[in-house]
Amino acid sequence: MLKLHYAPGTISVAVAIALEEAGLDYEPVKVDFAAAEQTGAPYLALNPKGRVPTLVTEAGSALTETGALLDYVAARAPEAGLVPTDPEAAAHMRGVMYYLASTMHVAHAHKMRGHRWADQQSSFDDMKAKVPQTMADCAAYIENHAFRGDYVAGDRLSLADPYLFVVSGWLAGDGVDRAAYPRLDAFAARMEYRASVKAVRAKGILA
Repeated sequence: MLKLHYAPGTISVAVAIALEEAGLDYEPVKVDFAAAEQTGAPYLALNPKGRVPTLVTEAGSALTETGALLDYVAARAPEAGLVPTDPEAAAHMRGVMYYLASTMHVAHAHKMRGHRWADQQSSFDDMKAKVPQTMADCAAYIENHAFRGDYVAGDRLSLADPYLFVVSGWLAGDGVDRAAYPRLDAFAARMEYRASVKAVRAKGILA
């Protein structure tokens, strides 16, 4: 069985939602960030980056990086239709995913992970103060350019949607009112009704 190493509140939750959408059996394994398990030797042996998610396959391979894991899930369950068959729609889906990974997630990380980019407390404070603006800018981009229907790629859920759903849940904590972005807010509400999201909540993966 697949094993998903996750931490609540992190982007790893997107992989759990995708696994549920794909109908793939998996064992969720919580990584306790409060106890710094992600930096301990046992976990680093799986993922030397010390981050989540990590997906361990039945063969024992440890796979990392959210976008790669989402693509892996889709490839394991093509019947779930998590990647659009139209090449342009698929490229749009991945364009949104890469934006979330390279821009919006990084903007969010500036609030608590400033040590990745700087050493001075004044730099940390400056980065943290900028987060509400940068995350609002990201939300505006998503609002105006991400959606091609009820979901990112149209009227059917794709890999980008679990990713976006989790990231959208960070906005309030980053000082951004999601209700100011009605398409994004409606999307997040729509996702709450999906069986996959209800399942990860019931398993304690999503708070």
